[in-house]
Parts: sequence; C-alpha cells; structure tokens
Amino acid sequence: MAGRPPTPSAAPTSSWFTPKRLLVIFCVINLITYVDRGAIASNGVNGSEGTCTESGSCTSGSGIQGEFNLSNFEDGVLSSAFMVGLLVASPIFASLAKSINPFRLIGVGLSVWTVAVLGSGCSFDFWSITICRMLVGVGEASFVSFAAPFIDDNAPAAQKTTWLGIFYMCIPTGYALGYIYGGLVGGHLNWRFAFWGEAILMLPFVILGFVMKPLQLNGFAPAESKKALAQVETAVSEVQDTVVAIGNGGAASTKEEFRDKSSYKPAEVKVATKSSNQFVRYMKDMEVLLLNEVYVINVLGAVAYNFVLGAYSYWGPKAGKSIYNMSNADYIFGGITVVCGIFGTIAGGLVLDFMNSTVPNAFKLLSVSTFFGAAFCFGAFCFKSLYAFLAFFAVGELFVFATQGPVNYICLYSVKPSMRPLSMAMSTVSIHIFGDVPSSPLVGVLQDYVNNWRETALILTAILFLAAGIWFIGIFLRSVDRFNEESEHPVTATDRSSSTPLLEGKTAEITESLAQP
Repeated sequence: MAGRPPTPSAAPTSSWFTPKRLLVIFCVINLITYVDRGAIASNGVNGSEGTCTESGSCTSGSGIQGEFNLSNFEDGVLSSAFMVGLLVASPIFASLAKSINPFRLIGVGLSVWTVAVLGSGCSFDFWSITICRMLVGVGEASFVSFAAPFIDDNAPAAQKTTWLGIFYMCIPTGYALGYIYGGLVGGHLNWRFAFWGEAILMLPFVILGFVMKPLQLNGFAPAESKKALAQVETAVSEVQDTVVAIGNGGAASTKEEFRDKSSYKPAEVKVATKSSNQFVRYMKDMEVLLLNEVYVINVLGAVAYNFVLGAYSYWGPKAGKSIYNMSNADYIFGGITVVCGIFGTIAGGLVLDFMNSTVPNAFKLLSVSTFFGAAFCFGAFCFKSLYAFLAFFAVGELFVFATQGPVNYICLYSVKPSMRPLSMAMSTVSIHIFGDVPSSPLVGVLQDYVNNWRETALILTAILFLAAGIWFIGIFLRSVDRFNEESEHPVTATDRSSSTPLLEGKTAEITESLAQP
C-alpha cells in the first residue's frame, strides 16, 4: 500500500498587530473622533451668537454660531446631527460583519469620517455643515461597532475590563483635548482649521485600515477559511462525480447537465435573496437583543447617564462661564475632564477586575459609582464659590467616569460573540438617540425658558440618580457570561489570556485535514 505523501505543515504567521499595538492604535483613533466632538463644542469653534443692546449697537458673533447666525436650538441640533448617520449606519455595518471582514469595514468608515470632517471645515451655511456632521456619524459607526470586540478578544484575561477602560478613557480625554484644541485653533486662526487638522490626523489610520492584513473577530469565521472549505467541498464533489461516471457510464454527464441547469440563477435574484437573508438575520438578532433583560437594563441606564454627560460636554463651558465668570472655561473644563476621565475610567476597570469581572459585579459598580458621582456633581452646582465647585465637581466626575469599562463589559458579555458588533452598535445608537442627542437641544430650550444656568445644571444632574437606580435593578437579574458560547472548544476564564486571536495561518492546516480521506 503506497504511503500518503507528507503534507507540509503550515506554521502560523503572526499579524503585525500585537495586542498592545492594537490597543494603542484604537485608542488614538477613538481619541481623534472625540477631539472632534469636543472641538465643535468649544467656545473657540462653536463660538457665540451676536448680541444687540437696547441702544441699538450690535456686536457680531464668533465661531460657527456667530458666522451662521444660529439660535441655541439650532446650535444644539448641530451638535447632535452626527447621530442621524450613526443611527442609519451602525446596524448596517454590524450586519455586514458576517460577510465582510470587520477590520476592512473600519477602514471604510474612517474614510467616510475623514471626508466628512474636511467638508465640515468647508461648509458655508447651517444645512451644509449639518449634512457633513451626519456623514461624520456614518464614518464613526463602523469603529464603535467593532473596536471594543477586537480589544476584548485580544486583552489578557485578568485585565479585560482594564483594557476596555483604557480604550473608553479616550472619550473624556478626547472631549477635553477637543475643548483645548478648539479654543486654541479657533482663537488664533479660524474654526475651519480645527476640522482640517483633525482630518490630517486621521489620514494615516485610514490608510492602515486598507493596507494591513485584516484581523478576525471571535465568533466570525475568517473569509479565507470559508473559501478554503468551499474549495475542499468542490474537490470532494468532483471526486464523487468521477466515481459515478466510471460506474454508470454516460449517466454522469446527464447528471452534470441537470445540475448546471438547475443551479443557474440570474444575478439579480441572487443579490435580492442575499439581501433578504441578511435582513431576516438582522431582525432575528434584534429580537434576541430586545428580549435580553440584562442587555436592555444596561442600555437604559446608559441612556440616562449619557443624557447628562452629553449636555455636560456641550453646554459645560458656556454654563461655567456664565455661573462662575470663567474667562477660560474651555481650558478649565478640559483640564478637569482629562484628569478625572483618565483616572476615573482606568480605576473603574481596575476595580471590576479586582472584584472578579462578572455581570452582577459590573452592575454593582455602575450603580454605586453613579450614585456618588451624582451626589458630588449636584452638590458642586449648589456652591457659589468657584473653588468649592471645582473640588466637588472633580470628585463627582471621578465617580461618573468609573462606569465606562463596566457598562461596555456588560454589552460584550451579555450576548453571544457573533452578536457583539450588533450589541455595541445598538447600544451606541440607543444612548445617542435617546441620550446625548436630545439632551443638547432640550437643555438649550430649558435654558432659554429659565434663563438660569445654575438651575438648568441642577435639573440636568438629578437625572444621574435615575441612571444609578436603573443599574441597581440589574444586580438582581439572572445573567450568564456568554464569552465563548458559540465555540466548539470552550475557553475558561483562566485560559483566555493564553489565547492568540492575532495569530493566523491555521486555516490551511484545518483545510488539509478536512481534505484527507
């Protein structure tokens, strides 16, 4: 009996990305996207509307609001316009991840983001800049859907929440740097240069998203393996057809002709069928998410939480300038947010890892941290002294930002791996469309009505107590860690750190073993 020829062993080839490089690159991208959010809210870029005295003397406004003569409501709408694109694009990107490599989808999204930011700097009226801000949301949608799952897949087991905390630390840090960046560029040059500078910073990462070897997500089969398995199936089918031809003479040719005719479908029908299947699959996944009590409670708490933080981030500098006569409100709020955002977010991740990262423990940390953060921030706005306000507000923000890691941990671990992108996408859409998107214009309307920034800030801050209460309910819900639910070989919590999702090249070995008789 002739021996089988030796099969060459395919050694795994490592991607250029190491887990730490991946974390750093994603953090920088996240930082740039939120610098954009902070810049458009800064006094230097956003500016102020023109004013007229009773004597008839008028002064022209500054920044976007002054140049386009926007009301406070229109100004608030502008800050939330990106949500339209984010709402439409997030589910689409999450669904496409099952047929297109998620890493390439991030590259596509960042390309749209860069073009949209350039357009924001070239806008000429309210509607042109609003449309560009909508496209910014489209570009951001792919990144927010896939970044956290990529990071969690590659983080060490004992530091998963800490790594998520480091990534989400870039949100307050980006906002704060955006305040400072917008104030400097808008004050010394022109508000348009702030947007053009952001596009230049993002361009290298756009290129990286297309030229680097794409990574794979847990729960998603690599495209290469699908092609390889298809080739194996084709080869096996051809062998079987040959055997039939030898045994049955010309019957095989008749079989092949029938199969060719029956398998023919017009291209339009195939495309329509594929789109229909994707839509049905998306609706089924959405049903699973909506019936997941743990996920829903987590998102509801995040909605109330982000309603407050969204208004803080947009109206904070103006409120501080009005209440405490801050001449440099952009820098003060930016500095507090940077320091408290960094330490608070990392501390939240470290504490949850120390407590043992579980969904109930995450809910405990969320409810307690948010309650104390609400208490300190509410107390801060009661003081007339600037220094007392800054002290209490800083402590409050430390507690408030400690929630960033735990809330996203629940989004990732309350669903199956293949649903993680959709989980993150719908969480992001929900907290924006029901949270920080309506909060900016609604707080603007409230301020126009009461005409007192202190009262407006106190009413807004009280909503944080509601968020703490919602997350407190989550402690008592039955929850299951679904990290490895779809895997054929379950990985225990202690083994996760030794997994190597960045290593590729094992597909060839699997394919060869399947092809062997």
